[in-house]
Amino acid sequence: MQATRIIAIRHGETAWNVDTRIQGHLDIPLNHTGLWQARRVGEALAGEPVAAIYASDLQRAHATAQAVADTTGAPLIAEPGLRERSFGQLQGRTFAEIENELPEEARRWRQRDPHFVPEGGESLLVFRERITRTTDRLAQRHPGQLVVLVAHGGVMDVLYRAATGQELQAPRTWQLTNAAINRLLWTDNGLTLVGWADTQHLDDATRDEAHS
Repeated sequence: MQATRIIAIRHGETAWNVDTRIQGHLDIPLNHTGLWQARRVGEALAGEPVAAIYASDLQRAHATAQAVADTTGAPLIAEPGLRERSFGQLQGRTFAEIENELPEEARRWRQRDPHFVPEGGESLLVFRERITRTTDRLAQRHPGQLVVLVAHGGVMDVLYRAATGQELQAPRTWQLTNAAINRLLWTDNGLTLVGWADTQHLDDATRDEAHS
């Protein structure tokens, strides 16, 4: 089977990103900056031969993906399997609130305990299985083609770890930037990393020009 090329994109910025408030499965829209980021990533990918765009069905990811669909003409398919990790009772709280109100949950989350399940949420192990299974299923549909996956920070983290052989508990040393372009290659043997966190389309000079 031929390899499938993947461009993976985290959604544009939301007000809750700025507030460090946990979104999880809560459906938070893009803010003004996030909408601009979505337009810029769409423009950056305008010349790419995209066969299909798969996006989390949460609106912050779907709106970002729509900007890519608008410039590439590729079909956009909502894919609930690409949703962010469900954080259950932690959703809607800021990092500081979790530390103050739920210190034991905060400790286990901070230590990346793979078995920790926030009340009503998912463990890292279950989340990783969902994302890798979904990615395999989507990539298998497009041998020799390029697909775009638009999702969330946690999803990008799982993809990076899978492509580089990093364990779930390994400290993160890579960026999960909103609307960055991340490139991967999928084969039957799994994912490999091609390029990560390309943000040239989001530089300040470009933004100043766009707003002038």
